[in-house]
Amino acid sequence: MVTIKCGKITFSNIQAILFDKNGTLEDSETYLRSLAQKAARLIDAQIPGIGEPLLMAFGINANNLDPAGLISVASRRETEVAAAAYIAETGRGWFESLKIARQALDEAEKYIGRTPSPLFVGSLEVLKYLRERGLKLGILSAATTQEVRKFVADHQLSDYIQLEMGVDEGPSKPDPRLFLQACQALGVEPGATLMVGDSVGDMQMTRNAKAAGCIGITWVGKSENVQGADVVINQLEEIQVLAA
Repeated sequence: MVTIKCGKITFSNIQAILFDKNGTLEDSETYLRSLAQKAARLIDAQIPGIGEPLLMAFGINANNLDPAGLISVASRRETEVAAAAYIAETGRGWFESLKIARQALDEAEKYIGRTPSPLFVGSLEVLKYLRERGLKLGILSAATTQEVRKFVADHQLSDYIQLEMGVDEGPSKPDPRLFLQACQALGVEPGATLMVGDSVGDMQMTRNAKAAGCIGITWVGKSENVQGADVVINQLEEIQVLAA
């Protein structure tokens, strides 16, 4: 167990740290913005006039991505359901609406391709630093588990990451069960585990799971996006190990 210091806050007896992926380790803004824009265009081609409301729902304003918006923080399933709700408002049946939303997101992903989004500067070094000091590290993301595994493989993080976990058919953020499942898979207690994330959902999930603490990171300088965090940081290097 180690003691970790972030800003003026100290966390004692820590065994593990779980990281969110999008917006925490991975600078995925360009990809997520392109995905939302392409999916909205595809749906608008079938149902004219729905594109602009969908973009707003996804969290796209002009060409700006809201880091707290749907496309940034929701699971794939939640994104499909939200898009389908807009489609259903036009009078389409629910199952047809879900099918249109799912197909549009699938086609948008294929069109854009999944060129790896870059890591935020310093992320690799911090993961290496923390792992060398005996901490167990995992990724707990609203993306699918397959996407998390691809992210780890693309950036060659397998030497540092012991858990690759996303949201598939089970609970999603901020359901504390997701955090508890991750801790169980890592073989650690929630009370000895920290969460690092960039959304309110990460903070709520962690608190409800009675974790050791929640560290909010805001690369974009919006602390309201991580309301409820024990401490807010602007770069991962602020996570420091004091003692083992």
